[in-house]
Amino acid sequence: MNMREKVALVECPRDAWQGLPQPIPTAAKVAYLRQLVEGGFKHIDAVSFVSPKYVPQMADSEAVMAELTAAGIAGREVEIIGIVVNEKGLERALATPGVTTAGYPHSLSATFLESNAHTTIDLSRALVATMVRETQAAARNLVVYISMAFGNPYGDPWSPTHLAEEVSWLVQTGVRQISLADTVGVASPAQIHELLSAALPATEGIEIGVHLHSRRDQAAEKIAAAWESGCRRFDSALTGLGGCPFAGDELVGNIPTEIVISTIESRGASSGIAPASLEQVLHATRELRKRYAPVS
Repeated sequence: MNMREKVALVECPRDAWQGLPQPIPTAAKVAYLRQLVEGGFKHIDAVSFVSPKYVPQMADSEAVMAELTAAGIAGREVEIIGIVVNEKGLERALATPGVTTAGYPHSLSATFLESNAHTTIDLSRALVATMVRETQAAARNLVVYISMAFGNPYGDPWSPTHLAEEVSWLVQTGVRQISLADTVGVASPAQIHELLSAALPATEGIEIGVHLHSRRDQAAEKIAAAWESGCRRFDSALTGLGGCPFAGDELVGNIPTEIVISTIESRGASSGIAPASLEQVLHATRELRKRYAPVS
């Protein structure tokens, strides 16, 4: 193995912020995202294009991107992901300068798709096919998340074979970036290793990542399992900010970026984030938490 092997470290402030009840001003979001880019982060899940009725925290996504683009931040070879859940959201994302990648939360779980996007598995599949065509035509990228990839709490059908078949269908449809999401934090390290070890060799040339949720004390072993399976794309959030409303456990949330960095660097990888830069963005994240996500 290359002792300084690089990975795609996807920082997820959008995911961290979207459930916070107190609105974060546009200027504060822009300042924070600028700090991330200046600190060396090259992949950022920054905004979403969904109805403000359901996610009011993300109502200013176009304004955020306009300021980042005007400042020259969004053009520094940084992947900026904008989450969409329908065709209207996709239209908004493709019309927004600086958004390089549309992100779509597909799922194996019919219950999740109904509650999260008010759609069905068949309609979601049709939307994926549309998104492949539209993003290719617009010279943008597309990442499809398979939510509930490691199981679901609803009793909806799930199996490793079911997951493998859905990954295969996505690849055949033209998706080149896929992220397996443990939406409810149920995956064990052994399961993560098993599923990724099966998926990665079968999807050569396709970027397979993970968006894992976890209790903090279990995060490192889950990231280690994904790494040892060959995964090199990891979604995470500084300090672990961001809960999981589907988990039923307030301690389950985003995996802390600092744990991802320490875990992969202990294995000889390069996160691309200098220690001093990490401390600076951690400080900025803690300040945001104090102001907009105070502990009750």
